[in-house]
Amino acid sequence: MKNLTAHLNMIRAMKMKPNFSELARTYGVDRRTVKKYYEGYEGKPKNRNKPSKLDKYYDEIKSKLAIKGVTVKGVYEYLKSKDKNIGTYSNFNKYIKKKGLKPEKKVKGHPRFKTGPGEQAQVDWKENIKLVSKSGEEFVINVLDFKLGYSRYCCFEINRTKTQEELIETLIKIFKDIGGVPKEILFDNAAAIVDITGEKIKVNSRFKSFAKDFGFEIKLCKPRHSYTKGKVEAANKFIDWILPYQGEFETEEDLVRIIKEINAKVNTQPNQTTQVPPALLFQKEKEYLLPLPDKRLIESYLDSHKSVKVQKDSLIYYKGSRYSVPPDYIGKTVRVKEVENKIYIYYNTDLLRIHIIDEKSINYHDEDYKQLMLRRVGQKEELDKICEENLKKFDNLLKT
Repeated sequence: MKNLTAHLNMIRAMKMKPNFSELARTYGVDRRTVKKYYEGYEGKPKNRNKPSKLDKYYDEIKSKLAIKGVTVKGVYEYLKSKDKNIGTYSNFNKYIKKKGLKPEKKVKGHPRFKTGPGEQAQVDWKENIKLVSKSGEEFVINVLDFKLGYSRYCCFEINRTKTQEELIETLIKIFKDIGGVPKEILFDNAAAIVDITGEKIKVNSRFKSFAKDFGFEIKLCKPRHSYTKGKVEAANKFIDWILPYQGEFETEEDLVRIIKEINAKVNTQPNQTTQVPPALLFQKEKEYLLPLPDKRLIESYLDSHKSVKVQKDSLIYYKGSRYSVPPDYIGKTVRVKEVENKIYIYYNTDLLRIHIIDEKSINYHDEDYKQLMLRRVGQKEELDKICEENLKKFDNLLKT
């Protein structure tokens, strides 16, 4: 069309009357097309300003990407959890590039290390992640990342204290979840694992006994050589997916659930190195894991918790007050751990409920009470009203 346009411009300059039919035959187009170009049509624009379905999320994307430490992938996964129809990650990435929203990325080189199935796991912490709830309450959490070297299968667990006791309990939970123990585990020089005297670093005797009882060898990362834990530190970027949830959750239980959802996504998406979802390779790797030790030995490491029985009203008794768990656990023995004015209630290694310790005599989680009442009332229509009225009465009962 460039030649046709130039010819028409020349005709205009010479103030001649164009023969649209003859021009159409010369340039192999319809005479109506020639006339349209003569009357000023310039063709379709190279870049059409077509609206994107992501435009409605522009402000939210911009605000989420402004969060320190957040990743583009994290924001994408957060939005996808809200709207399954936002499109592919590739198109999302193109959109934020086009809008100039993509944060700068620094790339560091490091060598790769390969391990066979069941040989090694790597452990690292993402520390002091600060998140603010919908109500403005600030939560500071540590996330432990356990990653099998061969399959890249990850386990993310919230740690509240980073103490040796909690580390051991978390590792036991992970061993039970994956159905075995790797031959060696690579750690950094955390205080929960090593004793440091001057420049001398030595594995803590209790943690060494724990490793011996469970059959794995402790490997320590060289100081200032974090690339030796490259596999697990690469996985830490996925933990940054939680940052877009600033102001989008209500309780610590919500955070536990969100971390588990992120964990599941990581294990089911193709790994960048292997190009295979970790969950698939794990099916092979788990066959090479060492077996778990005797149940009594496992329980001996969990004795720091107080064991209590769940009563018929779905409550457990702790320090003069009663706290609820889901009704499915009535009659079972659960374990209670107190951390910073909260109690964490577990069945085996599964976290059931988190309650704030207060002066109320009875502390029901709304969902626990509704499920309990549904068994008795049997009619959902009146359930919410009955539960609301009864829970208000419980709030006024102080422990004596």
